[in-house]
Amino acid sequence: MHLPRARQEFLLREVELRGSVRSAEAAARLGVSEVTIRRDIIELDRAGKLARVHGGAVARRSARGPEAARAIVGVMVPSTTHHFPPLIRGMEALAPELRVRLVLGVSHYHPEVEQAQVERLVALGAAGLAIAPTTHRRHAADVVAWATSIPIPVVLVERSLDGVARARELDVVRTDHVYGAALGVEHLAGLGHERIGLAVYDRTPTAPSVREGFARAAQSLGLRSGPDAVLPKGEDDPASLTDVLARFLDECRESGTDAVLAHTDYHAARLVETALDRGWRIPEDLAVVAYDDENAELAAIPLTAVTPPRLEVGREALQLLVDRVNDPDPVSRPTRHLDLLPRLTIRASCGAHPRGEAHT
Repeated sequence: MHLPRARQEFLLREVELRGSVRSAEAAARLGVSEVTIRRDIIELDRAGKLARVHGGAVARRSARGPEAARAIVGVMVPSTTHHFPPLIRGMEALAPELRVRLVLGVSHYHPEVEQAQVERLVALGAAGLAIAPTTHRRHAADVVAWATSIPIPVVLVERSLDGVARARELDVVRTDHVYGAALGVEHLAGLGHERIGLAVYDRTPTAPSVREGFARAAQSLGLRSGPDAVLPKGEDDPASLTDVLARFLDECRESGTDAVLAHTDYHAARLVETALDRGWRIPEDLAVVAYDDENAELAAIPLTAVTPPRLEVGREALQLLVDRVNDPDPVSRPTRHLDLLPRLTIRASCGAHPRGEAHT
């Protein structure tokens, strides 16, 4: 049994050594519940000893002002919602140690805005650029040609442009979403489900990898085919999403499908609500794993979710970029492609016991 002081000292050591700590991992190592760890983090955050973030905590930003920075680093993202805030926080946690000042640009998924923002960052004197380029309705070759033309070191973040040879010239840090989807399918199969459905919001850069990982795992495990739904965004037309999910549930019942991998966690939460409205039991009648973990814990039935390592992606991307900037001969430095593996966060929606929880 770890006393509160001992637990909090452990959390502070982890943050000091690694820059961040995950609630789930700390709970598993200490043999306590995630709720207990979250309470410790809240207390330490209030005391100003660390900064609470979704899924854990990061180091407080250094008190050193911008004058302590040795270089400006540009960060170009398509949005400041959903996937990217934790990634940016990961960079923020590491920036004081690397003595760089981050300058953020946001494209809102408009390529022309993205290009103008990058030109502004270069004119500002940025030494390097970490960028998650807008890929919607753009040819990958055009994105790569533009990125390789930027006159400062560039690291691509959370983008897969593997079909273009010149993409090998760019450093890349990304989540291995193919692995993540396979992880979710393998977990459901391990619980005894032989027919697993797939529901995907396809208008994201992540979606093709989710589909690929699902297909690989299903073939490797010899699973029978389940229903496949293409989901609308839903937030701007909830009724349309509900209709699609209702038809998908009908197909699940008709085919004997009793488990689903759903992308994103927002869509997975709406799927669970639609099933509950029909009198289905979760997970007894339908086990659900969400792909993504933005608000999965807050769903009507807390969602088991594939959790991308966003904080770590941010930290690794910034470290990789600063290494490139500081290298006296950056041109001869080997290009690096770093894939980080998601983890599976077990909650109630799949029927397995959460890892690291204390059962009494």
